[in-house]
Amino acid sequence: MAQVGFIGLGIMGKPMARNLVNAGYSLVVHDHKQGPMQELATEGAEMAQSCRQASEGCEVIITMLPDSADSEDAILGHHGVLEGAPAGSTIIDMSSINPLVSQKIAAEAAKHNVEMLDAPVSGGEPGAIAGTLAIMVGGNEEIFQKHEELLHVMGRSVVRVGEVGAGNVVKVANQMIVAANIEIIGEALTLSQKAGIDPKVVFDAIRGGLAGSNALEAKAPMMMERNFRPGFRIRLHQKDLNNAMATARDLGVPVPVTSLLQQVMGSLVNDGKGDLDHSAIVNFIEAMAHTEIRTQS
Repeated sequence: MAQVGFIGLGIMGKPMARNLVNAGYSLVVHDHKQGPMQELATEGAEMAQSCRQASEGCEVIITMLPDSADSEDAILGHHGVLEGAPAGSTIIDMSSINPLVSQKIAAEAAKHNVEMLDAPVSGGEPGAIAGTLAIMVGGNEEIFQKHEELLHVMGRSVVRVGEVGAGNVVKVANQMIVAANIEIIGEALTLSQKAGIDPKVVFDAIRGGLAGSNALEAKAPMMMERNFRPGFRIRLHQKDLNNAMATARDLGVPVPVTSLLQQVMGSLVNDGKGDLDHSAIVNFIEAMAHTEIRTQS
């Protein structure tokens, strides 16, 4: 199998990298923290001390980083991926970043005869662990097909959605919908709590109807159990909505609900809740309603 460089071993990146190791890929990993690298080294990965070193000799270099600036620095910066990536290799940036930045990186990579796919993911930590992520890929059709099998190790749904940058356009669309779903679930359960109805009863009553969704199944139990351990942090979702707002501005598209949700998340970050799971969006509604969702059963 191809030798793969993997850069970024956070909540999502580490289990994604582990799935590649378990599938038999020869993996070289890099992260600014030694702990995750050492953990994967015990499972068969090789450690690299820079993005450049993680790229040398690799047919594929995957980056899974927090934001646009991180991807730019890791790929284009000093001791970055493009200093080590061999001609003919492919960078697969699985970070959720501004689509215009994806296109900028791809243009620089092309000058080094290096291909580029932007392939952001959805599914949170559970999907990363299980290898069932939804992966939205932008890039050349031939390059996508070449690496589709590798992507299927990490994701159940792997769809090419267009040229470079399109993956991150689809990702911001996804994040707009997810944020709106979680927020309205929080509103509905807070309303039910205030009315004296057990939120668990409400959840059981509506989950089989039109209100049922993956978001309801994943996030309502977390709200009721007060379990806000991060699978996907509020501050990262806020970043995605910032990218959605920037993309909407560039395209001249009004996004009033997204704008409101961006402000809600900004308030939660300012209240010190940015590192909680995005199910904690409910805290914003609870604070205004002077109540707290708790199941009675």
